[in-house]
Amino acid sequence: MDPMSLESLLSEDLVAFEHQWTSFFANFDTEIPFLLELSESQAGEPFRSYFSHGMISSHITENSPNRQPFVLFGNHSTRENLNAGNFNFPSEGHLVRNTGPSGSFAKHMVVQCVSPKGPLACSRTYFFGATHVPYLGDDNKLSKKTEQIRLLSQVYAAVIEAVLAAIACYAKTSSLTKAKEVAEQTLGSGLNSFELMQFKAALCSKMAFHIHAVNNQGRIVLLDGEDSLYFVKTACMTVYDIPDLLGGRGCLGSVVFSESFLTSQILVKEKDGTVTTETSFIILTAAIPRFCSWLVSVIHQVEDIEVKLSEKTQQSLTGDECFLGTFLTRGEGAYLYSSNPQSWPEEGKVHFFSGGLLFSDRHHGNIIISKDHMNSISFYDGDSTSIVAALLIDFKSSLLPYLPVHFHGSSNCLMIALFPKSKIYQTFYSEVFSPWQQQANSGLSLKVIQEDGLSVEQKRLHSGAQKLFSVLSHSAGEKRSPLKLLSAKLPELDAFLRHFAISSISREPVMRTHLPVLLQQAEINPTHRVENDKVIISIVTGLPGCHASELCAFLVTLHKEYGRWMVYRQVMDSSECFHAAHFQRYLSSALEAQQNRSARQSAYIRKKTRLLVVLQGYTDVMDVVQALQTHPDSNVKSSFTIGAITVCVEPLSCYMEHRFLFPKCLDQCSQGLVSNVVFTSHTTEQRHPLLVQLQSLIRAANPSAAFILAENGIVTRNEDIELILSENSFLSPRMLRSRYLMYPGWYEGKFDAGSVFPLMVQICVWFGRPLEKTRFVAKCKAIQSSIKPSPFSGNIYHILGKVKFSDSERTMEVCHNTLANSLSIVPVLEGPTPPPDSRSTPQGSSGQQECYLVFIGCSLKEESVKDWLRQSAKQKPQRKALKTRGMLTQQEIRNIHVKRHLDPLPAGYFYNGTQFVNFFGDKTDFHPLMDQFMNDYVEEANREIERYNRELEQQEYHDLFEQKL
Repeated sequence: MDPMSLESLLSEDLVAFEHQWTSFFANFDTEIPFLLELSESQAGEPFRSYFSHGMISSHITENSPNRQPFVLFGNHSTRENLNAGNFNFPSEGHLVRNTGPSGSFAKHMVVQCVSPKGPLACSRTYFFGATHVPYLGDDNKLSKKTEQIRLLSQVYAAVIEAVLAAIACYAKTSSLTKAKEVAEQTLGSGLNSFELMQFKAALCSKMAFHIHAVNNQGRIVLLDGEDSLYFVKTACMTVYDIPDLLGGRGCLGSVVFSESFLTSQILVKEKDGTVTTETSFIILTAAIPRFCSWLVSVIHQVEDIEVKLSEKTQQSLTGDECFLGTFLTRGEGAYLYSSNPQSWPEEGKVHFFSGGLLFSDRHHGNIIISKDHMNSISFYDGDSTSIVAALLIDFKSSLLPYLPVHFHGSSNCLMIALFPKSKIYQTFYSEVFSPWQQQANSGLSLKVIQEDGLSVEQKRLHSGAQKLFSVLSHSAGEKRSPLKLLSAKLPELDAFLRHFAISSISREPVMRTHLPVLLQQAEINPTHRVENDKVIISIVTGLPGCHASELCAFLVTLHKEYGRWMVYRQVMDSSECFHAAHFQRYLSSALEAQQNRSARQSAYIRKKTRLLVVLQGYTDVMDVVQALQTHPDSNVKSSFTIGAITVCVEPLSCYMEHRFLFPKCLDQCSQGLVSNVVFTSHTTEQRHPLLVQLQSLIRAANPSAAFILAENGIVTRNEDIELILSENSFLSPRMLRSRYLMYPGWYEGKFDAGSVFPLMVQICVWFGRPLEKTRFVAKCKAIQSSIKPSPFSGNIYHILGKVKFSDSERTMEVCHNTLANSLSIVPVLEGPTPPPDSRSTPQGSSGQQECYLVFIGCSLKEESVKDWLRQSAKQKPQRKALKTRGMLTQQEIRNIHVKRHLDPLPAGYFYNGTQFVNFFGDKTDFHPLMDQFMNDYVEEANREIERYNRELEQQEYHDLFEQKL
């Protein structure tokens, strides 16, 4: 079961499940005047209808008696009937009045509700009649019938305690055998505590216990199956066919109790490297009342002790001389809490007297607490009208016989909660507070305490009451959240959900020191202070062309007061985005240099060293974090700490097409890693649509990230600088918890960041000749018009590198962003560089290849990239072809004519000034020897071409990539 399935189970299935129980109780409360005539069929109708309709819609057939609803009265709840496997038998004849011993009325009933389309199920044992006798100022004797009910309720209480102990044991050990042993031992101890030792052997011999795993469709599966850890389990104990232990004949029936629970296990790595298990569990059906009883008025019964006691109680309260003293006030809406973890608060009416109080509710009758039975009585209201007022009663053991069995607790503590704005809350202050503060004849007076005066147990009880009040006091127009109401009913739910959120992600262990932070139980110590001798790492990352380098240069140049800077830039002159081994070697060398420098400097001039890691590419930031976590030298690992991770976002370079993001775009902004998102363009325009849309998208991926506007990487606010250079943002509890939830195994370098899709190819080409700047700029600008849609094959999105141009001797750093159509050409700044990486050295180099360019795009091929780059260099001269007369142009012919038209004429020709005339009077525009002149011109031109070609052949040429021709 994953967290989403659990949320659905809690907010939908469990709400519907509890609704069926509410209908069940409402049905009984309506039938109280006719309770004796109620049949099993009528009582179980809500459960059967709920189950049968759900089974039809879900097409599930489960014949196990453990997955069937039932309601069985008194001695009809035998082993045979409970194990029948089908509870659709007619039961109109089994009534409350005829299913007790010797045909008398039933003393109890066993009930089970089952979710038809889910894993939830629970069973309860409820009682017909009083399980206790109110204190009336003297020793009241219980009748045999009431003693039977009280004995059954004590057995039932011991069964509840046994099941809960078994669940706790199973959650810790995952062993059914050990859980069963604990259940048996706890049942025996519980019977001993109720002084039922003489019945212990008889009862334990009739006990059955099991734990079943149930999948999300409601089918029972193997408990030790591979996936059973995340399935809901049901733990059930039944004591079958209990005889009349008070000497009577016949069988009283069986007692049944079961709960559905869910466990959670987190593997924890200790300091010594061993792995242990941290467990938690939640009883999902715990909000279903475990104890309930209805007073039965037996008609035609001569002696009815319950009715007489009820009448005597009312007479004592209304008489002139009440044993509780003077009547002060009464009111509804009070809640009675017990220190017994098995019990839940009971809502009812409270009557205050000068010498004690009476609490009454419809399911347990009257509970009278005299000051004679109190050791102390305290009052806490938090000095606020929004805090639940608590009347805390520490009572004597002499009160136990006069309390329902589920109010018996180890600390003998009761709490009456008075909700703010209720009538009883107001009348208590006006009518009870002052008289109870004054010393009374009993010697007890009300003591007002503050929060620090509450015991741990009292704080737990008050916290539960405060949660319940917060949920119930929502405004009329506000929709009540099912999870909030469940949280009030199940105080352990919030803690379990935090535990389950961690355990359900993976089976990778978490560090022991991190566990309290992940469970939100404590803050992490190093959050606020980082040791001075540690090197702070600030990581700046982003997609290519995001201006991360500009932000880095800005930080280093203008903010030297933060300490001594070291800058690591990823190795771009290769086909990979990030080299973990190269980064680890750099950290080792940087630490060695730092230690040597510190040894030479005195303490008062020593500056804190900071490392700025700049990454541009389709690199997952988690790879960088894991490279530090998995450094082979533990000394190096412990000497560095990540302060904050900042991602730069260029809005124009986020989408490949329409709203299709570049790979790793959102991954680089994910929560748990990134503290700041710097937008490096469109920041000067008020709410640019593209910027607003991206901010909304990134906010959904990382709700807690700080947004910073920095046009072209220039940050203008000091507070933004402080965020980027924070020393503890990465170690904050919120970030740490998010990392464990989103990147299981990250601390030990086991998280796989996943592949890049669409696959972005990074091709690095080395060359030794300068480029023609004009040709290179024109080629870059022309790329945008050639971008193709999906599947984007052959598209070049980014060009990065260092080159030389023919018009300068300086090496220039080049960055081209195709989609933004921006080209940056700036001189390379001299400075330290990361240690050389053997993998980045070009193969076949003659030592002259000092320029390189990295092309990033989809489905790129090296030869195609090289052909594209060759066109940006100075082109090799081509051989000239020899001329022929047919290749002469009209202009060339005219030039020949102009040059030689005055040459001597052959015999028989003369020139009249405009034309050439022969002996016969024929006239021409060209010289009679023009053919010879053209042949001479062609011969002369070919001699020049041949000389040029000979000189060209004698020269040695190399192309851009040093391939000799």
